[in-house]
Amino acid sequence: MTAADAFFGELGLQVHQSAPRTRTYQGIVGTPEIVANVRLSAVPEGGHFTFVEAISDQIGESRLDRNIKRFFVELRRAEDPRRLAGAAY
Repeated sequence: MTAADAFFGELGLQVHQSAPRTRTYQGIVGTPEIVANVRLSAVPEGGHFTFVEAISDQIGESRLDRNIKRFFVELRRAEDPRRLAGAAY
């Protein structure tokens, strides 16, 4: 959640609601200037794995959705710095 707060904060989104394993971010990303919402949750999934899910209210391939994909790439890269694959968008 710390990584998500930093990443989405840089996009101009602010924490709208917060719980121990869930955050809702809200703000304006790109144009047209429409308020966007992202709900992020992180749930333990057995062993040392964590399932992270992000849901946005924007249509597919919006600027926000592309940034959510970038967040997942950066999150994975932080966990395993040897990972070289980047987002293809």
